[in-house]
Amino acid sequence: MILAGGFPMALELPDAERGRWFKDFVDMVIDRDVLEIRKVRQRHVLPLILRHLAARTTSTVSAADIARQVGLDQRMVGDYITLLESVFLAHRLESYGRTLSGKVSRTPKVHLIDSGLAAHLLGVSQRKLNRRDPATLTEFGKVVETFVVNELIKQAGWAESVVQFSHFRTRQQHEVDLVIESSEGEVVGVEVKAKSSIEEADFRGLRLLRDKLGADFVGGVLLNLGQQSFRHDDRLYVMPADRLWTAPSNSW
Repeated sequence: MILAGGFPMALELPDAERGRWFKDFVDMVIDRDVLEIRKVRQRHVLPLILRHLAARTTSTVSAADIARQVGLDQRMVGDYITLLESVFLAHRLESYGRTLSGKVSRTPKVHLIDSGLAAHLLGVSQRKLNRRDPATLTEFGKVVETFVVNELIKQAGWAESVVQFSHFRTRQQHEVDLVIESSEGEVVGVEVKAKSSIEEADFRGLRLLRDKLGADFVGGVLLNLGQQSFRHDDRLYVMPADRLWTAPSNSW
């Protein structure tokens, strides 16, 4: 499910044909939607910038960094990134806005709009994963996080409460992949790990957020690729990522 993504037409295709569909889809969106919004002289640069965004999915976005690598003006690259967002190929996840400390990063993260598209652009396939190639496993971790973030944002559409999404990161690299805040100020943190095991260090960001927010911190969930759901510590839980689409078979 993570590698296939959520586009209905892509899901209907065999794995071998899905890559061609994603390529044609990107070309169509750029030729039809982007060029309707803006006359882009260097049309060939847009797929290149999209690949750079794919390489940074789940990471903080820097137009200056991408501009240096593609040899373009920073302002132009920033404009092109905004164009790719406007046609729903990528989206930004703003940093958590509540003032916790002057050491909290205020830089947004970027996510591709679909995990299947991210996997295609990053070259992550089931065959490569089966070989346990370290570089592929690293990229797969990004795809898993993008899948979870996008899925939770989609599912918020039917939630009874209106919520806002962001990410939390300090300059000491303590981070929480997704922060969900209600209009009443209640907060849930979600950390994503593309593995079946857990380590104490995996909860570092969730613990910091819990301790900083106190009673406003409702709970923190570490979603991974394991099969067990359990309470790890005070208001901190572990759940399989497939709980996003399957009913739990056990209770807390």
